[in-house]
Formats: sequence, structure tokens, C-alpha cells
Amino acid sequence: MSQAPGTRDVALHAHGGVDGSDVRTVQVQKSLMTHNDGVAAENRARFGDRLVLNIVSSPGSGKTALMERTVADLADTLRVGVVVGDLETDNDAVRIHGAGAPSVQIVTGAVCHLEAEMVARAVDGLDVEHLDVVVIENVGNLVCPAAWDLGEDLRVTMLSTTEGEDKPLKYPRIFKDADAVIVNKIDIADAVGFERDAALDAIAKVAPTATVFETSARTGEGMDAWTAWLRERQAEKRTAIAGAPAGAGVAAERPR
Repeated sequence: MSQAPGTRDVALHAHGGVDGSDVRTVQVQKSLMTHNDGVAAENRARFGDRLVLNIVSSPGSGKTALMERTVADLADTLRVGVVVGDLETDNDAVRIHGAGAPSVQIVTGAVCHLEAEMVARAVDGLDVEHLDVVVIENVGNLVCPAAWDLGEDLRVTMLSTTEGEDKPLKYPRIFKDADAVIVNKIDIADAVGFERDAALDAIAKVAPTATVFETSARTGEGMDAWTAWLRERQAEKRTAIAGAPAGAGVAAERPR
């Protein structure tokens, strides 16, 4: 079948959400940035008082492992749902569902980032009304996702100790836009010769206002500070929405 002009095909795999475990293929409109920003604003309104994170990193930095640990650590206080983007397979969504959170995998094929329209379709597979936090785990890439607003409140950029200290200097745009930066796999920092001070200095130069966390999803080191920050940001958003004048709604754009 020929593809309609201006559309993309992506596959959605739901695990534990409202649509069970069915696999669907939908066409997503190829959007210009203005169209994407409009859909992102709609996503943001739809999410209401739920905290929404967009997590970006290189492949292999440990995003999915961190999400598994985060879901488990927050389980006593917050209900988390996860949207995962990957070029192929739904392996990551299966892992996160195994950790206790409903998840939807977006299989993007050749598309190297998520767009707001993809997220809007994927969220149909989550019972958003019964969630406190929605995490969007973007496709592993430190270049393409930088320009695309997905409707998130906070953007989190991750690097791992195995990637070297100069990632923030090589990819400044994705770090500059981050509300938080996570340095993951600190348990093996010495083994891989990671220069911590140089990495923190690079982050400070590119993203001076970002909150920095140093974590190990494997050992749990640093996870308390990370999950406490998430609880605080979720409570702040809920309080802000509850205190807003009637009809004021939520901001159309992510606060900068």
C-alpha cells in the first residue's frame, strides 16, 4: 500500500494499559514544527496536573534501567506510566511493564526522535486519569530530539560514565534545554576512568541552571535524591494547577 503524502507509519505496543497488549500500526502526520508545537500544547492540556518528563540520552546510557528503578522506588507514593520510543522492538516497554508500570512502545522505524503526534497516539494506550507521572523515554539520540516539544513539563538529559566527560560540550543544545542532567553508572566510574570533575564542569558551562543527579540504577546510589526531586516537582505542579483561576488551564509551552 502506498503511503499518503505527509504521513509516517509507526507501530504501538501497549503493555498493561487500557488497550491491553495489542499491537497497532497507525499513521502519524509528518508535522512541521508549528504543527508539532500545536499538538504538544494539546498534550500538555490533556496531561493536566500530571508531571510529564521527556528523557533523552545516547543509546546504552541506561535510561530503561533507570526507569525500572524509578518506577519501583516511586510505587508507594506515585503512579507512573511510561511511553518508550525506539527504532525497533518493544523490549524496553516490556521491561518497564515488568517493573510495575503501564507502558506503551512507539516503534519509529527510521525516525530518530519522537514527535508530539506520536506521543498523543501512544497516550491513548495509558489510563492517564489514574496516573501521577508520565515519563516519555525518547529515542536514543542526543541531536534530533532537541527541537521537538512533546508536551512535557521537564526535560531530563542523561549521560553515563562510559560515554566520556565531554558529551555536554559536544551536544550543547540537548543539555542547554535540560531542567535536570543525570550522570548514570557512577558505580563503574573508576573502572572506566571517568573524570567526574571534568564532567560536572562541562555540565555547568552548558546547563548552569540544571539540577544534576549522579546515579547508579544498578546499585541504587543517588536514587533517593532523584525520586525526591520528582515527588517535589509533581507536588508543585499539582498545587499550581489547583490554585490557578478557573479556566486558566496549563501553559501551552514548557516553562523555560
